[in-house]
Amino acid sequence: MSEMLSEAALDQLFRSARTFNAWLPKDVSDAQLHALYELAKFGPTSANSSPMRLIFMKSKEAKEKLSPFLSEGNRAKTMAAPVTAIVATDHAFYEKLPQLFPHADARSWFVDNQPLIDVTAFRNGTLQGAYVIIAARALGLDCGPMSGFDAAGVDAAFFAGTTIRANFLINIGYGDASRDLFPRSPRLSFDEACRIV
Repeated sequence: MSEMLSEAALDQLFRSARTFNAWLPKDVSDAQLHALYELAKFGPTSANSSPMRLIFMKSKEAKEKLSPFLSEGNRAKTMAAPVTAIVATDHAFYEKLPQLFPHADARSWFVDNQPLIDVTAFRNGTLQGAYVIIAARALGLDCGPMSGFDAAGVDAAFFAGTTIRANFLINIGYGDASRDLFPRSPRLSFDEACRIV
């Protein structure tokens, strides 16, 4: 049986973690991004479908390619972030199921069933994006997830000719708590959001 994480770890992952809008001028290494993915990939998905695909953008050229598709409120902070991840979803994820779910013919569940493909891809790709945020926080990095961008434009620029579609963006780095950190917004109470039946 697993043991409960320390209070400090719970604070780092959830209670004290924030969405950052400003970034310290500190590099995020390729090794850190590899370590982040190596953690995030172990989060559960339906039939181990693992539809998430990531582009980690660090170069000025990549950020400039992304810039025209960002909403005005997201442009400056994204250009300043050490890394911006495009969290995307492969809608042909089922082609990998013989590798990822070898004990059943899971691929056949999806072939020619576009509604099932789309809902499974979106649900599990989004779930994996949340694992990326938790993994980044676990490694001492801060995140700024965003949905203010032209997804069709990003798809055309980064995923043309593929079955991969952008879902959301995450700025990753070391957050600057002295700038543009808004007060934490309220959350719903247990009684407002939950029922035990």
